[in-house]
Amino acid sequence: MANTQDFTKMMQDMMSAFPMDMSVMQDAFKSQAGLGEKMSKVALDAAEKSTEISAKWTKDTLAKLGEVTSVKDDATDYSKAMTDFASSSAEMAAENMAAFAEIAKKVQMETVELMLSAGKDFSEDATAAVQKATKEATAAAKKATAAAK
Repeated sequence: MANTQDFTKMMQDMMSAFPMDMSVMQDAFKSQAGLGEKMSKVALDAAEKSTEISAKWTKDTLAKLGEVTSVKDDATDYSKAMTDFASSSAEMAAENMAAFAEIAKKVQMETVELMLSAGKDFSEDATAAVQKATKEATAAAKKATAAAK
């Protein structure tokens, strides 16, 4: 009857010969969490500013609409009020759209800066990790070769 070979001991010996440095994984996690925090801050700032613009726009529109709905003495005053409202609405829309565009531009610039910074940091971390792993693997291979002789 054939016995199956137990690979558990062999795997344990192999894994102990090539130790894993978990600090590299922890550093990568910390870097990723830091990037996430910065990106969240950019998004939350943009959302806050956009909300402020929207609220102001709504408030201004309602104030202008109040002037339209007030009682007028002459029928022509109603058409003048509507014309003034339409004109001011178009002007407010242009101003507010420009404000939203500025927020979007700022978010884009900050995101690009963060990504460039993160790419540089990740590249440096990866290079250091690969160099360290190579050195440790070489030392383990030499040790294994010496033990085999």
